[in-house]
Amino acid sequence: MIDHARDVAPGDTLRADVCVVGTGAAGVPLALELAASGLSVLVLEAGEDRDDVATQALYAGTVADERLHSPPDKYRLRRFGGATGIWGGRSMPFDPIDFEPRSYIPDSGWPINANDLQPFWAPAAEYLEIGSAEFDAERAFTPPAPPLVRGFASDRVRTDSLERFSCPTPFGARYRGRLQRAAGLRLLLGAHCTHIQLAPDGARVQSLAVATLAGGRFTVEAARVVLAVGGLETARLLLASNDVAPQGVGNAHDVVGRYYMCHIAGNVGTLVFNGPPADVRHGYEVSPEGVYCRRRLCLTAETQRQLGLANMVLRLHFPKITDPAHRNGVLSGLFLARRLISYEYGKRLKDGDGGGLALTLRHLWNVLTDPVDTLAFLVHWLRKRTFAERKFPSVILRNRTNRFSLEVHAEQLPRADSRVTLGSEHDALGMPRLHIDWRYSPDDVTHVRRTLAVLAEEFARSGVGTLSVDPTTLEADLMRFGAYGGHHVGTARMGTDPRCSVVDAHCKVHGVVNLYIASSAVFPTSSQANPTMMIVAMALRLAKHMVPATAAATGEAS
Repeated sequence: MIDHARDVAPGDTLRADVCVVGTGAAGVPLALELAASGLSVLVLEAGEDRDDVATQALYAGTVADERLHSPPDKYRLRRFGGATGIWGGRSMPFDPIDFEPRSYIPDSGWPINANDLQPFWAPAAEYLEIGSAEFDAERAFTPPAPPLVRGFASDRVRTDSLERFSCPTPFGARYRGRLQRAAGLRLLLGAHCTHIQLAPDGARVQSLAVATLAGGRFTVEAARVVLAVGGLETARLLLASNDVAPQGVGNAHDVVGRYYMCHIAGNVGTLVFNGPPADVRHGYEVSPEGVYCRRRLCLTAETQRQLGLANMVLRLHFPKITDPAHRNGVLSGLFLARRLISYEYGKRLKDGDGGGLALTLRHLWNVLTDPVDTLAFLVHWLRKRTFAERKFPSVILRNRTNRFSLEVHAEQLPRADSRVTLGSEHDALGMPRLHIDWRYSPDDVTHVRRTLAVLAEEFARSGVGTLSVDPTTLEADLMRFGAYGGHHVGTARMGTDPRCSVVDAHCKVHGVVNLYIASSAVFPTSSQANPTMMIVAMALRLAKHMVPATAAATGEAS
């Protein structure tokens, strides 16, 4: 059943076997799986069915340097379904090497490995609506797809690594019916969890304080509590709940909010392939299930270990949109329409917004002198993106010159001084707002530079093309927009030692017997991958772990 928190009587206490806070990529699958096991589940969702200005404003906060990190109310959505209402759909698992302790990646290593998540990739793929959980291009297509680059073969560089694209699926809208019908499940909209009340000894969650924007206040008591509110809000709620634990819940060793990672990303270099454009497949393939898929370039795990390099992928990309020298009407049209595009993508089209009228006129000239491709693109975009349920994932253009840039998406090295803390301002519910101090390391740039050098060597050796990168501009190209998007990772990291982690291998907060975290906050490292599929898989693994534990706890309580 789905209700609204405004209808709960002020001062009331609601009870359930499990309380899940949040309805994003973690909260919805977790709640559905727990309810299916026969447990009573109460889900608290702060947002409404649709965007609400006052609700979204609760995410506002401050950043140390807005050139490096967007304000915290961007890339997040305080609404039913969470950030799945604005995500791009890109889905892939983490790689086995991501879980390993790597001497060349500080503070790396997970208390679980890839095999622990293997049973959950397929059900995660089902929730995400991406078809099968096959991410090797050689096995995903029938008949096999042509090679990414004809004639290129390497023992050090993979071209068969695959990413799959969701519709993209908005979890609130897509799973509303299942949540409404699920026996033993009650979901409250407009229910803002403002405080985690620990028992006097700090060893368990006694209750949750819940508020509405209309002024209502009530309490929730549950045998188990799961925070599924994302990498930033998790840290805020833990740190702000500091009456019993003065440093915040789970923060006895000052780890909550630290090791904050996103991804290192940007368009770099010039890659020119020899031979005809038909030798390069830089766009999307369609799987037998009708799912858009795309291949990437990456180093093999063996090469990463041998050379001591972080994990990253590189996609073939068109030239810089903001530079009208590309003479492409479609790219110039995107630049001219940048203010009509969502924040996440529009920000990357503005690039400082310099140039004024002269730049605008040059882009307009490109549109006027390239009418055929521009019109064809518009028709394609309307058919395959605007009016399609499964949307074409991104702009892919015919490349007549075989000249590309490389889109880097790289693992960020963990560092303890990259962190989120509580600021001095408070929101409308009285909660302290977040202050974000995201930092990257020169080593992040070095890992990208060395990886690009391997690619350049392999392209030259095979004779298929030439990659050139200007080392003097590489850092600026990677940091042009700072931290990449909504990938908020590591603020409540997983580990075996409470002195340097917040949760254990089952995502339970150290020292608190009934509090769990389901989000990318628990990831000790960020991998090359967008986090959504990993978040869903981890939530499904947590649900399987919690069912017997919660049943035992409720039996003891009775």
